[in-house]
Amino acid sequence: MASGPIIIALMGLTGSGMSNFVNKLTGTREDKAARQLKSHTQTIREFQVNRSNRQYVFVDTPGFDEAYRSDRDILRMIAEWLEKKYHGNVKLSGIIYTHRITDNRMSGSLCKNLDMFSRLCGDRAAERVRLVTTMWDRVKDTRLAESRVSQLETNFWKPLIEAGARHKRFEGNSSRCAWEIVQDLNGGAEALLLQEELVDAGRNLNETTAGKALHTQFQKLLQEQKETMKQLQEEAKTQRDPELVRQLEAEQRRLEIELQKTWNDMDKLKVPFFRRIARFFARKTPVVNGHSAGSN
Repeated sequence: MASGPIIIALMGLTGSGMSNFVNKLTGTREDKAARQLKSHTQTIREFQVNRSNRQYVFVDTPGFDEAYRSDRDILRMIAEWLEKKYHGNVKLSGIIYTHRITDNRMSGSLCKNLDMFSRLCGDRAAERVRLVTTMWDRVKDTRLAESRVSQLETNFWKPLIEAGARHKRFEGNSSRCAWEIVQDLNGGAEALLLQEELVDAGRNLNETTAGKALHTQFQKLLQEQKETMKQLQEEAKTQRDPELVRQLEAEQRRLEIELQKTWNDMDKLKVPFFRRIARFFARKTPVVNGHSAGSN
């Protein structure tokens, strides 16, 4: 068997079909949850498959926009996994980004997720990205689906495609179709921008391109929450109905909790000092003329 596994990671929004795609590649029996619009993957899972005298490792990651965990937690989990692999000189051969073709529009969460994914990968690794539309077996209006594809390719996915990414359709929802999508991701490997920033440049997560994008999203959410709080406070002052005032005050308290959570999420993007020191000493040792720097 040829040395060096082909490592392919799957990323995307919660419920976009990542786990189902992995199941088709590995021959794992499908769990009903994998076809529902809720999170099926709680941790990063690696699946090894031997095929055509090659070893494949498919990495199923938790989806963004999850109900029970923040995007900050998901990004940190993925970042730590990528950082650990890169320290071991392990790079990805491919990245599958799943998108439901049944989505009627590009919602705010979809746009934020796509932006995060693009910044995580970087332009240099884009040629190893496959933008995979899923759930074609649920399409009822083919013309509408084709219109969505056109909009994705010429608008939302355009920067990635121009950088080398390719769109693939997971139309058959079968093992054969899944393998056809990944079959050309078997030559070489490339570091993601996030890996280079964390390891080679020694940056903190909040200092990376992906981390900064998430921080900007938090800032926007924070501003929206502040404006809503201000409106509620002003409205409560003008009301004379005691019951309505109580309702407004209850909503204000709920928003205060959300506001504090957003602050906490922003703060937790920062890496503690002791981890920054550990990361500094854990950086990859540069190789000079076949020998590690500092070796005799």
